[in-house]
Amino acid sequence: MTVAETIARTVVVGIGATAVMDAWLMLLQRMGIQTLNFAFIGRWAGHLFRGRFAHEAIGKAAPIPGERALGWLTHYLVGIAFSGVLVGLQGAGWLRQPALLSALVLGVCTVAAPLFVMQPAMGMGFAASRTPAPFRSRVRSIANHAVFGLGLYLSAVVTEWISR
Repeated sequence: MTVAETIARTVVVGIGATAVMDAWLMLLQRMGIQTLNFAFIGRWAGHLFRGRFAHEAIGKAAPIPGERALGWLTHYLVGIAFSGVLVGLQGAGWLRQPALLSALVLGVCTVAAPLFVMQPAMGMGFAASRTPAPFRSRVRSIANHAVFGLGLYLSAVVTEWISR
């Protein structure tokens, strides 16, 4: 597999995995379960570009023009980056012969980003400690990222099947 093909597949797998996670989040929303607010992710990212990392409460921070779109873009770019981490750790051969376990393990490990970086920076505390139901928030985050891991695997399988 060429470098260009590896990069292209990595991007497609990241986009696909993020889309699988989004489908999961939409299902949760239809069941009445609160999920991510992409406008707040965009607001945080927008303030980050302006030099501000941490907020007392991201919902009270000044809105950023186009924050919802920026939130979605950030979400997908992070998904692509995590796909790159998986391919970097497993090698390009993983894209041709994806393994479920490595994708799930990486997916669950990616939960460190929201729990230990984004949530504290957005004013939700370390591992959602300042949310109304911290344990429930943590379990949801782990489940969401496990679904992302499953999405990595499924996207790689579909991408390999299509490329044959």
